[in-house]
Amino acid sequence: MPTPPSTSVRTVGRTVAAAAIALFVVAGCDTSSSAPSPVPGTTAPRQVTVVGEGKVDGTPDTLTIGLSIAATAPDAIGASNLASSRIAAVTDAIAGQGVDRKDVATTSVTLQPQYGQDGTTIVGYQSSNSVDVKVRRVDTGPQVLGAITTAGGDATRIDSVTYSIEDDSQYVRDARQRAFDDARNRAQQYAQLSGLSLGKVLSISETGSGAPPPTPLPRVDARAAAVPLSPGQQTVGFSVTVVWELT
Repeated sequence: MPTPPSTSVRTVGRTVAAAAIALFVVAGCDTSSSAPSPVPGTTAPRQVTVVGEGKVDGTPDTLTIGLSIAATAPDAIGASNLASSRIAAVTDAIAGQGVDRKDVATTSVTLQPQYGQDGTTIVGYQSSNSVDVKVRRVDTGPQVLGAITTAGGDATRIDSVTYSIEDDSQYVRDARQRAFDDARNRAQQYAQLSGLSLGKVLSISETGSGAPPPTPLPRVDARAAAVPLSPGQQTVGFSVTVVWELT
């Protein structure tokens, strides 16, 4: 008479069958978005992904000078009035160099007490006026700086001198065009090497800073008689990643 299967064998058989069913269910329910399944009856499109670079150099057309004028007096009103009169004289001198007064903008006004050696007794007040001067004729930069230091005297502090491109929109467009053209040329080469042709663009993504930040120059000594300045060149650049379909 045949010996019936033992209870342990039947249990193992049921366990294996249940595991197989569970594995089938998990595999059938995998809907990971990172690898979407193609539509039934179709194949995934052939594609090529390339990165293109585009850069354009431009000459800065604007010089921005950041300066401060300080004044000290025994009382707050005296210090404030003295600083105001000095900054007014500097503004007049700047305008005399052909700079439009609307291009002279106040950035800060401060008034602080000055303490004696004991650290508690107020012995006077210091007032400081800071302005930014936008020079649109960059070749006149040295003359403008000279006028500032002459009018402000030893109370003048040149905080910053930076060059920039005021309207960089055309440089940005040109850099993008060069980046895309570079990507397309690369993609066409890969398509030819693989015996295929470029189809439609599937995606475009861009990285890059576009216009560079203003170029700062070393701090200028207000006592310098003449300061040589050179705008140099600034680069606008983009990197673009493009995916093309291959046909």
